[in-house]
Amino acid sequence: MKINKYNSLLFAALFGLGFSGHAQSKQWTLEECVRYALDNNITIKLSELDVKNADIDKKDAFGKYLPSVSGSASHSWNIGLNQDVTTGLLRNQTTQYSSVGLNAGVDIYKGLQNQNTYRRTKLSIIASQYQLLKMQEDISLNVANAFLQILSYKEELKVKKEQLTIDEKRLARSEEMVSAGTIPRGDLYDLKATIATDQQGITVSENNLLISKLSLAQLLQLKEFADFDVIDDTNAKDENNIMAQSPIDIYNKAKETRTELKLAQTNLEIAQKNVAIARGAYQPRLSGFYGFNTRASYSDQVKLDANNQPYTVGPAPVFQQFSDNKGHNFGLDLQIPIFNGFSVRNNVERNKVSLEKSKIDLEQKSLDLQRNVYTAFTNAKGALNTYESSTVTLEARQQAYNYAKEKYDVGLMNSFDFTQAQTLLTNAQSDVIRTKYDYIFKIKILEFYFGIPIVPIIKK
Repeated sequence: MKINKYNSLLFAALFGLGFSGHAQSKQWTLEECVRYALDNNITIKLSELDVKNADIDKKDAFGKYLPSVSGSASHSWNIGLNQDVTTGLLRNQTTQYSSVGLNAGVDIYKGLQNQNTYRRTKLSIIASQYQLLKMQEDISLNVANAFLQILSYKEELKVKKEQLTIDEKRLARSEEMVSAGTIPRGDLYDLKATIATDQQGITVSENNLLISKLSLAQLLQLKEFADFDVIDDTNAKDENNIMAQSPIDIYNKAKETRTELKLAQTNLEIAQKNVAIARGAYQPRLSGFYGFNTRASYSDQVKLDANNQPYTVGPAPVFQQFSDNKGHNFGLDLQIPIFNGFSVRNNVERNKVSLEKSKIDLEQKSLDLQRNVYTAFTNAKGALNTYESSTVTLEARQQAYNYAKEKYDVGLMNSFDFTQAQTLLTNAQSDVIRTKYDYIFKIKILEFYFGIPIVPIIKK
């Protein structure tokens, strides 16, 4: 027997992913789903780590202002003809000595590169925070869409189950009417086929509902989702009266609040700092340095007497040698770039190109936002009109069905025509459900552009 693709998905969900058929213990609201996703979604966690990396980069940049200090120590053995480190005389012997040193350096002027690098890292933190906020907003919209999809499938399943109940009652009554000879037996067969179609539709709707729950559970990164279900806490009303706003008002509000524009503007400022940092390499670099060193020998020392004749004495105490042999050096180091194979110039030009790209990206983001706002407004208005039209259609189909039922009950309509009226009613009910949740989601998008979040995002 050929296995239906929906059945395959159902088995995969049931046995491969851990769904079970016991009673559901919790029903999630839309706000609970969004909150949980914001706290647990993997993509958001990765963006949060990017913010931490940006903060570490800022600490690195601040460290450029501070002097660099390093210490050194060594102990060596010299065998054969070598120079005594304390007297400078050449001797053929085995010697050993220790040395200690301390070096420090600090940038005094470096073409303002350190200052611009530090300012760039501060902008990078802001950019990473905007990127995190944008990710949170996108996840919120995705969760809302998945949530409303579940509600749509639940209502659709409810309608199909109610229709099956009605058809089963009709079947019982039709069997009595066939036995009484009121209707032909063929009508009974048509009704049994209709019930089979109803059952098939219920199976499809159940599979769709299960898969939609699975998708939302995965989006929320739920570890235990066998009992996962949602509760309908939405309505098809424009509570914030967003449709009373004009598209231009929504767009002007979006320009002030939308994260993608703020992110593009911050990236433009980062590109400007990169150009300034690259230009800083044209300028001279002035740095200061300081060094301290001392040493001690562990071998006999050769000294000169008053007649300049060498004589040998034992090594002085180590700490005394460290004190006698200490030395200091300090000064300024000036480096002036003259020619470096055009590397600095090319780096400046490369960053200028990146700056122009950032300007174009900001302009494009503004154009995209304008188009998206007008598109969202048009879609929301169209969804409202479609929802209202489908509601009127449903009322008419319900009246037509009631009239057909009256005719069918008294034998003035055959089973085929009555089934057609019933099918049209079911389709109208499905259209109302579909257009209702489509309208709710499009209103959410429009509110999103107007600066009204699905749930307020709390900064950590």
